[in-house]
Amino acid sequence: MAGSGHYSLDDGRTLVKAARSTVELYVKSPKFEKGVIEKDIDKYRDHLGIFVTIEHYPTMSLRGCIGFPIAVGPVSRMLIDAAIAAAAEDPRFVPLSHRELDHIVLSVSVLSKPEQIKGESEGAKLREIKIGRDGLIIKYGFKSGVFLPIVALEQKWSKDEYLRELCLKAGIPEDSWKRPDVGLYKFTAQVFKETEPGGSVEEVA
Repeated sequence: MAGSGHYSLDDGRTLVKAARSTVELYVKSPKFEKGVIEKDIDKYRDHLGIFVTIEHYPTMSLRGCIGFPIAVGPVSRMLIDAAIAAAAEDPRFVPLSHRELDHIVLSVSVLSKPEQIKGESEGAKLREIKIGRDGLIIKYGFKSGVFLPIVALEQKWSKDEYLRELCLKAGIPEDSWKRPDVGLYKFTAQVFKETEPGGSVEEVA
């Protein structure tokens, strides 16, 4: 239930539906009033990180993925901003067009609060990470990078590869995760995803 930091499948359906409505309204009218969506999900006031992912259907190739690894406001507001950003602001892709709306599936990832990985040795840090369960955030100065838990599984990375790729994503040397002055954090995610464009929503294990 909203408020506990752990959402039910019904909550997930509500959030994914809101993300799709946001994307569709924004693509058709970029100046739409965000409050139209936010009032329908106003009860989701938890301050948790959130990502919205858009994939082509049925190939499931990535079309956009943007979010907030650390909460900057309530889920109700961040969901809307993440959905718009995934559709129009992911630098890897051109903005989504209205012709694509019937050929995409959306997923919403609700993140736990990040937990710092405090292992003093490289081995201790590796032991704190579980592939498939843990997403990772790295911070060094003004640079940072984040991977959702699913990424390491999809790429079949080892823990070492996971951390090296995280560093490269942040734009820092690939072995920076070993440094004591680099912030390394882990989090889990609840993922709710459409089974087909605009279709039923499932929680992804």
